[in-house]
Amino acid sequence: MTVTADSKKRVVVPGARPGDVFICEQRDENHFWLARLNPPPPPKKKTRAQIRQAILHSRMQPMMSWDELRKLTRE
Repeated sequence: MTVTADSKKRVVVPGARPGDVFICEQRDENHFWLARLNPPPPPKKKTRAQIRQAILHSRMQPMMSWDELRKLTRE
């Protein structure tokens, strides 16, 4: 099989699907090595209990009440 590069240096790879990612290494002046990279598996979804636990232990929680915060910011 032969492929021809167009004016923008593109070639069509048979069997490639939209969104596929490849690694290309040039072995020497006339040889290239092309391999498809597998995408990482999607992360597992957290349960409600894990989400609540994360919120409780988050540093983003204010250490003061909203009323105290209003007093500090509305001088």
